[in-house]
Amino acid sequence: MSTEAGPGPEPAGPARTQTEHDDDALGELGYRPELKRTLGNFHTFAAGISYISILTGTFQLFYFGVAFGGPAYWWSWPMVFVGQLMVALCFCELAARYPVAGSVYNWAKSMGGPHIGWLGGWMMMTATMVTLSAVALAYQVTLPQIDESFQFVGDGSGTNDAAANAVLLGTVLILFSTAVNAFGVQLMARINSAGVFIELIAAVALIICLAAHVTRGPSTVLTDTYGLGSGQPLGYFGAFLTASLASAYVMYGFDTASSLGEESHNPSRNAPRAILRALIASFIIGGLILLFALMAVPDLHAKELSTSGLQYVVLVTLGATVGEIFLWCVVVAITVCVLAVHAAGIRLMFAMARDNNLPAGSVLARVSPRFQTPVVPAVVIGAIGVIILVININQPQIFSVITSIAIIMIYLAYLLVTAPMLIRRLRGTWKPAEGSFSLGKLGLPINIVAVLWGAAMSLNLAWPRAEVYNATEPQHWYLRWGAFLFIGVVAFGGFAYYWFVQRHKTGVLAEHRFQAADSPPQPPAAAP
Repeated sequence: MSTEAGPGPEPAGPARTQTEHDDDALGELGYRPELKRTLGNFHTFAAGISYISILTGTFQLFYFGVAFGGPAYWWSWPMVFVGQLMVALCFCELAARYPVAGSVYNWAKSMGGPHIGWLGGWMMMTATMVTLSAVALAYQVTLPQIDESFQFVGDGSGTNDAAANAVLLGTVLILFSTAVNAFGVQLMARINSAGVFIELIAAVALIICLAAHVTRGPSTVLTDTYGLGSGQPLGYFGAFLTASLASAYVMYGFDTASSLGEESHNPSRNAPRAILRALIASFIIGGLILLFALMAVPDLHAKELSTSGLQYVVLVTLGATVGEIFLWCVVVAITVCVLAVHAAGIRLMFAMARDNNLPAGSVLARVSPRFQTPVVPAVVIGAIGVIILVININQPQIFSVITSIAIIMIYLAYLLVTAPMLIRRLRGTWKPAEGSFSLGKLGLPINIVAVLWGAAMSLNLAWPRAEVYNATEPQHWYLRWGAFLFIGVVAFGGFAYYWFVQRHKTGVLAEHRFQAADSPPQPPAAAP
């Protein structure tokens, strides 16, 4: 078993040739290799699928989908998958050509120039911090249902008990993630891979167990709307768009498989495959869990479906003992999801700092010689994630608000990659890497759909719905418009700082800049 204290012997033969090729690709982008390449194909796949995290997302927001769309909200799952698949296919071409840390930032920079790149990286980095907090909140949805002793704040019946306890549990999880990520990518990858293995086994077992308890057919489930949307201008379609947040929350973060490109072997080949495998596996397994849960629950109209969610279905259908085993697997999934989100944020912050695109760039981009990972970004992202939780400690609607804002910002960051990429396709200046993943003639229509999907879903998720942004009284306009206000401040405030201050300092820091080998000395000229 290898250790992280120092580099081992250099690989020989074909492995050495591949490593040199990977590093050459990095050098073409202007960076010298600094991060240790230790991750294989399964590690990159595990990073992508743990960020998506089937069990985390489905168990965290199943209640939301049922509450606002009824059982028929299930149709939002394939809808979101098709849209995100278009984005993922565009990302696969980029991952094959630019297998570099901080994937979204570097892709946006390569496609749209330094200003678009900075904005895309800033939005993604901020969203990652919010996502870290949002995912950490999922402990509250699961742990107290396993055992009431996990409700440390009050007894759960108070107005703010759940929100305050969620902050406490989430803070503990983020501190754990900070420590693991600071100790190096190998430790994170080992825990993450083990967690993903447990998650996948548990997910398949859960599908089988739920299928064995089916009490109704899919035609009943997939057409039951609970009568939601009646009397509204858009009818059920409006309710369905609100409920689609539950599916949109799950299927993103697949770019993480490429964000670890500088620490992976043969990333140009492995990253595109890992992106697609992670997304497709999540769609199939997650879709079956949701479908069989709705077909197996004893009472399809039980109010607990829209309050306690999928946890209730598992416990009431499979019994307390078996149900709690699956819920512990959900806790494992949440844990590795937080690890993956944190790891992706670290690489993004490192990538931007390496270009001196953040304050104190040289400090943030410093790679620990002992752990061979950027330690300072791990601490900074963890600290900000905890702060986001703490300032929302008495907000009972903390779950839907933080989740919604995190999703929208990531969709916008993706849009800052796919839109400039579409412009380059239309101008004929985009060329995929030779011999690697390519969409060929399908690239243009896929890219168009990806941009339209990203723009439409961002608007849908940010729409000022009271049930999402101001679910409890009193009603305030600034809460209803919270997504536009918060994201506007982050985007315009951040870009203003960049434009007037940081952009005058940008450029690859000397200690991270690629240095070409000295050319061989020329023979002296002959004397005349």
